[in-house]
Amino acid sequence: MPIYEFLCPSCGHHFEKLVKLTEVPACPSCAFASPERQLSLSAGISTGKTRNKALTVARQRAKSVETAQAQAQAEYARNHPPEHHRVE
Repeated sequence: MPIYEFLCPSCGHHFEKLVKLTEVPACPSCAFASPERQLSLSAGISTGKTRNKALTVARQRAKSVETAQAQAQAEYARNHPPEHHRVE
C-alpha cells in the first residue's frame, strides 16, 4: 500500500495516509468524507551514476574543507609564534 497525500477542501488540512489505491480516507481534522488526492513527487532512485556523482561532489567538498583548515592553521602559526606561548 502506498502513502498518498490528501487535501481537505472543507478545512484545508493537508495530510498523508497509507491507503489502498481505491480507498479514500476521511480527513483526520474535520472528518470530511472525501478529501482530494494530491499529486506527489516520487522518491528518486539512486543508480551507480548518481551515486558516483554524489561521491565526487562529497570528495570535492571534503578536499576544500581540508584546504581551508590547512590554510587557517598556517595563518594561525604565522600570527602566533611558539615563543609567545612559553611559560617561565
